[in-house]
Amino acid sequence: MRRTVHPIETESYRIMRSRADFDRFEPLTRAVVERVVHTTADPSWTGEVVADEAALRQGRDALLAGAPLITDVRMAASGITAREVRVGLDFPGVADAAASEELTRSAAGMRLAAAEHPRGAVWAIGNAPTALTELLRLAENGELEPALIVGVPVGFVGAVDSKAALRRSGLPAVSTLTERGGAAIAAAAINALLYWAEPGGNR
Repeated sequence: MRRTVHPIETESYRIMRSRADFDRFEPLTRAVVERVVHTTADPSWTGEVVADEAALRQGRDALLAGAPLITDVRMAASGITAREVRVGLDFPGVADAAASEELTRSAAGMRLAAAEHPRGAVWAIGNAPTALTELLRLAENGELEPALIVGVPVGFVGAVDSKAALRRSGLPAVSTLTERGGAAIAAAAINALLYWAEPGGNR
């Protein structure tokens, strides 16, 4: 996906690369890590992001082929402007499903979204650990086959455990190691995949 890069962004990347070593990462992983560091202006994220190159390739191919892209919250969707995004919380019937199934609204949104898009979608979870946990439950039960899960929920309750469970699941995924994460991180990872250019470019 071609785009015009603003000179400020070019200079930001130059400064960023002078302060952190990105050469150890494979190309798509580097693109994701760099985009996260650029988004946060925090080089410590180089030790936080966990990604598999093949999974990123699969997710990118799915996005470029027009696969559904679903986020847990609107804030994550608002950070992705290069293509259409659906938000789990906006699926019809979320409130009723949450009440009847004793789920959080975020988890209910994922359940409804997965029922509509059970195969081949890309999922970006940046807010609610319960949303990620629900996706993992659906996948374990054979109800979901994602092209990629960007699982980076933030918080002190459930976030670390849900991301560790994502890594154990064997699903194609991007995650973070600690409580850190968030909608901006989820959007940054997706944007990195959308903006990356063959054969070795990253923006």
